[in-house]
Amino acid sequence: MIPYNILRNYSIIEYPTNTYKMDIERKRIIGYTDGKEAMKQAIYKILRTERFDYVIYNSDYGIELKDLFGRDKYIAYAVLERRIKEALTVDDRINDVYDFEFEIGRNSISVTFTVDTIFGENKEEVSVSV
Repeated sequence: MIPYNILRNYSIIEYPTNTYKMDIERKRIIGYTDGKEAMKQAIYKILRTERFDYVIYNSDYGIELKDLFGRDKYIAYAVLERRIKEALTVDDRINDVYDFEFEIGRNSISVTFTVDTIFGENKEEVSVSV
C-alpha cells in the first residue's frame, strides 16, 4: 500500500518538445527543432505511419489507411475523417481537428483540414489512393 501523504505532494512536469529536425525533401536529419515546427513534424509522421505495421510504435500511433485501398471512394470518404481525428488526437498537444474538405479524384481522395495544437493552428493535407 502506498502512503497517502506521498501521493498528495506531486506535480506534473511538462518537458519541451525537442526532437530531431527532419529535412523531408532531402531525406535527412539536420539538427533539432522545438515548438510549432516539432508539432508540424509530429503530425506529418503520424499521418504517414500505417498503424499496427511497425513494432517500434505502440498500437495508438499512426493511422489506418491500408484497408481503404481498393474500396469504393464514398466508403473511404466516410471513414477518413474519423480515422484522421482518432490518429491525431492521441497526441496530448493536439486540441482538435476540424474544417475537413474532401476532393475526390479519379483514383484518390485528398483531404485538407485544420489541426488546433497548443502551439497554434496548422493546415494539413492527406491524399489516399483508393
